[in-house]
Amino acid sequence: MPNIQRPYRIIISGGGTGGHIYPAVAIANQIKAINPESEILFVGAQGRMEMTRVPEAGYKIIGLWISGLQRRLTMDNLSFPLKVLSSIRKSHKIIKDFKPDAVVGVGGYASGPLLYAATAQGIPSLIQEQNSYAGITNKLLAKRVNKVCVAYENMGSFFPADKLVLTGNPVRQDILDVSAKRKEALLHFGLTSEKKTILVIGGSLGARTINQSIAAGLKQITDAGYQLIWQTGKGFYAEAKGLEKNYTDQGVRVFDFIKRMDLAYAAADIVVSRAGALSISELCLAAKPAILVPSPNVAEDHQTKNAMALVQQHAAILVRDAEASQKLVQATLQLAQNEQEQKQLSENIKTMARPNAAADIVNELVKLIK
Repeated sequence: MPNIQRPYRIIISGGGTGGHIYPAVAIANQIKAINPESEILFVGAQGRMEMTRVPEAGYKIIGLWISGLQRRLTMDNLSFPLKVLSSIRKSHKIIKDFKPDAVVGVGGYASGPLLYAATAQGIPSLIQEQNSYAGITNKLLAKRVNKVCVAYENMGSFFPADKLVLTGNPVRQDILDVSAKRKEALLHFGLTSEKKTILVIGGSLGARTINQSIAAGLKQITDAGYQLIWQTGKGFYAEAKGLEKNYTDQGVRVFDFIKRMDLAYAAADIVVSRAGALSISELCLAAKPAILVPSPNVAEDHQTKNAMALVQQHAAILVRDAEASQKLVQATLQLAQNEQEQKQLSENIKTMARPNAAADIVNELVKLIK
C-alpha cells in the first residue's frame, strides 16, 4: 500500500451508469483508507445516477450541465456545444475553488469537461478505462492525461503505450470473500440450502431481454428445482413482482436493485448477467460460473468484446441478446445441472481476477502527485 505523507485533495469525475460509478467510489474509498484526512470531491452530470449514488456512499458531488451526443437529431444535440462550453467553464471554477492535487476520470459525460479543464491547468491526471473497448471520452482525453489505467490487455490500439498501466477494475471490497457468507446470504434472501440458486442481474438499469426470457421460463426454472434471485431494474420490476407471487414458496425473489450484492453472489451457484465491465470484474472476484448476455445497446458493442475476453479463456458462457428468448433459460438449466462445467468455469474466471485494482490505481495517482 502506498504511503501518503499528507492528506491529498482529489477530484474524481464521471458516471452515467453503475459501471462508472462503483469503480470511482472504490478509488475514493482506497484514498481514504490510506489517509482518512484526504479530501475527495466528485463531479458528475446533472440528472444522472451518480448524483444520488455518490452521496449515498458518503461523498460530496457537484453536477455539470452535460450529456452525450444522440445518434439522431434532437434538441439535446443542438444544445450540446453550449453544454460543453458551460461545463468547461464550471469545471475551471471547481478546480480553482477546490485546488486538487490530482484528478481522476472514470469515463462518462462529466469526465470530459473536468479533465479538459484540469489538464489545461497542468494538474496531474489519470483516467481509468473499465472496458476492453475504450469509451469515446477516454479516447479523447488520453493524449492530455498523464496515465491511463486499464482492465484488459492489448489496449495499445486505443491509448499511448507509454501511458498504459494494467490495473484491472476496482470493485466493492465486500465481494473479495463471498464464500464465507453463504449461510448469512441464504438467510438474508429467505432461501434454502437444499436447492441450488440462480442469480440474474441485468446491470444497474435492468435488461429487457434477460428479464423477458426469465419471466417466460420461470415455471421451467422452479419445476427443475432451482431458486432464483432476480434483479430486474426499475422498468420490469412491477411485472416481475406480479409473477413472483405465484412462485414465492419455490424460492423466487425479485428486486429492482440489490444493495447487498456481496450476499447475492454468496447465495448464487450460477449467475446470469449482462457483460458490463464492472459485472465481469465482480464475477471474476466472486469466482462464479456465469452466462453472459451482452447488451446490444452500448457504444461499439463493447459488452460483446468484454464477454469474448472471458469466453476465449473458457471462463464464461455467451448467449447473444438476439437469441436469449430461445436459448437463455435452456443454457442456464444445462449449466445448473453440470457440476463439472461449473467447477471449470469457476476456476478459469478466478484466474482473471485483479483484487488489488483500487490500490494499484491509487499507487499510480500518488506517483503522479509526488
